Amino acid sequence: MTNPGNPIEWDGVRAPSLDDLGAMARQAFDTLPEAFRALTGDLPIQVADFPTDEVLDDLGIESEFGLLGLFQGVGLAHAGAVPQTGEMPNMIWLYRRPILDYWAEHDETLGNIVTHVLVHEIGHHFGLSDDDMEAIEREAG
Repeated sequence: MTNPGNPIEWDGVRAPSLDDLGAMARQAFDTLPEAFRALTGDLPIQVADFPTDEVLDDLGIESEFGLLGLFQGVGLAHAGAVPQTGEMPNMIWLYRRPILDYWAEHDETLGNIVTHVLVHEIGHHFGLSDDDMEAIEREAG
C-alpha cells in the first residue's frame, strides 16, 4: 500500500487502462447473482475512454464527462420476437475517463463504481427499476 504522504511511492502508479477497466467490469459481472448473469446471454461489455459525440448529442449531454456508461440497443422489455433488419446487437459501454473522474471526486472505491454502472446499464437491458437494480447490487456485495 502506498503512503499518500510520500510522492516517491506514487511514482509508478498509473490510472487503470481500458483493458484494466474491462477486467474490472468482467470481475464485477462475475460477482452478480448467477440467475441475473444467465439472463444477460452474450451481452458484450465494451470500454472506451469517452462516449462518441453522436451518443452525447443523441442524449443531449454537453460534457463528455457526463456519461459513465450506456446500454446501447433494444432492451428485452421492448424487443420484438424477431430482430429488425439492420438492428445493431445490444451492448454495454463503460466510459473510462468519466468513471475515473467520478472516482476522483467521490468517496467510493473504483470497483464499487464500476459495479454500479454495470448493474445500472444491464438493468436498462432488462427494463428494471432503480429499486430492482439496487437489490441486485446489494446481493452482489
